[in-house]
Amino acid sequence: MTMNVWWISAIVIGVAIIVGLAFYAGSLLGRLKRQQQRQQKAAEARNERLIESIVTIARSMDQNQCSYSEGALRLTVLLDLMVLEPKPNFVEEYPGLHDMYERIKHMPTHEARKTYPKPEIRKMDAEREAYEEELADAIKTDIRKLLERF
Repeated sequence: MTMNVWWISAIVIGVAIIVGLAFYAGSLLGRLKRQQQRQQKAAEARNERLIESIVTIARSMDQNQCSYSEGALRLTVLLDLMVLEPKPNFVEEYPGLHDMYERIKHMPTHEARKTYPKPEIRKMDAEREAYEEELADAIKTDIRKLLERF
């Protein structure tokens, strides 16, 4: 008789442990799901802000209010920051922008530019302007594709 009580007690304790672990696992899965939803919402909000900036810069470039080189630098970075699944190949989709970016990304901007001597700055400006002229048609095409997409 004591053996049966021991087995029944062991089974009850085992079932209680399994139920407790199942409840704990379920609560962890619920937390994980809520965390993934928050991350998804944050990514969507981030993408919305990025798209707003992309459209603003692309429109400025289309209306000649922003130089192609400055716009290409900014747009390339913004497109790269977007969180999309599957990740589009923006290099292939917008080759003109990326070509400009690759050609001028080494050139200093803002405060770093001020540390260079004026003749060197003029030389870089002439090089950048030549790239803008050479790539103008490809960049215009990319800008229009961007504006259609976003």
